[in-house]
Amino acid sequence: MISLRRSVGISIGSISSSKMRSGLTTLGIIIGVAAVIANVSLGASFNQFFNDEIGAVGSNFIVIYSQGVNVFFDKELDLIKNTPGVEGVSPINQQMARVTYLSTSRQIDIQGVTEDYGEVANLKMDAGNFLEDKDQFVAVLGSEIAYEKFDKKISLKNPIEITFRREDGSVVTQKFIVKGIIQDPNTAFVETGVEPEIRIFIPIGTMNQMLGADDYGGFFIKASSLEIVRETADEIDVRLARNLGVSSRELENDDTKPYMMFDQLDALEQTNQVSTALTSLLTSVALISLIVGSIGIMNIMLVTVTERTREIGLMKSLGYTRKDILTLFLIESTILSLIGGICGTALGIGVALIANYFLDLPNVFPVNQIIIGFIVSIFVGLLAGIYPANKAARMDPVEAFRHE
Repeated sequence: MISLRRSVGISIGSISSSKMRSGLTTLGIIIGVAAVIANVSLGASFNQFFNDEIGAVGSNFIVIYSQGVNVFFDKELDLIKNTPGVEGVSPINQQMARVTYLSTSRQIDIQGVTEDYGEVANLKMDAGNFLEDKDQFVAVLGSEIAYEKFDKKISLKNPIEITFRREDGSVVTQKFIVKGIIQDPNTAFVETGVEPEIRIFIPIGTMNQMLGADDYGGFFIKASSLEIVRETADEIDVRLARNLGVSSRELENDDTKPYMMFDQLDALEQTNQVSTALTSLLTSVALISLIVGSIGIMNIMLVTVTERTREIGLMKSLGYTRKDILTLFLIESTILSLIGGICGTALGIGVALIANYFLDLPNVFPVNQIIIGFIVSIFVGLLAGIYPANKAARMDPVEAFRHE
């Protein structure tokens, strides 16, 4: 029986003697493996990117919006504050208003909040500071409002006028001084309804005073950790529903509640579904390339068997067994796929790095999946070599000698 070392040496010699053919053979595997590695890595990078975007919206957040007026008051605010797991909460009121700066007016979304909103929503300031509960006629602007919405950029301490229309049709105007400007969180791909860059924030007490209201439109809540976000949200849901007269048997029916709510885990689940579907689609396409590459190996190995028919006959006449011939061709096929797997893995990582750079994505390389892709390439090459190897091993030595 031929030794493994000798078999590898003979296979490497055969591959080296036909460099062009061997290179073209491995090219299919290289492309297939590179496509699989690159697409899996891109999928993981997109997943991390979406998670980072959601993290920019807020830390362990829970958002509640009323679906009517006069639903939430101070009683509900206190109820949420006293719920286990709640680290911070800010009531929210939201209304479109006419904002005038110098001689330019624009319709802008105004949000009334408390000072806790800055921490709960994970806001980063580009200039100045966020609101404090003692503030009255000051405003904090999103970066898009301050720098792009008006003919001239708005700076700190600049005055702006905000005009609200009340429910009775009357209007009320008040001058506000710009206290701060919020950085753009760059969450263009994740829509949560709390995008700070396109809003102006003012003290909720001042806003309610101007509107002649005393209710809240919703709450922005921070749980003490991501692990208990869902548990905390469920407890808030139970307490709010009970307080607002929703029976326990109708608790699971969202249509019976005068409010809607979602949390950070809901947003993460949605984005994970998108990134998983994207990764699966791209990887499926890449696997087709890998299959095409394996077919290429099989075709080349079949040609090799035909070209080496007389050599196979000679080897058998010298005492090489059927098992030896089978081993030689399988090792040759495996070496080709191994070379293709190494080169394809390196190429796939390189392509992913370049794509992440141009798409401004984080570099994430799931090592376990890369290893699996590499092993699959070797397995595919081995499978592709079984039929040609078996065909060579079954040759009759006399007939092989007669082959021209």
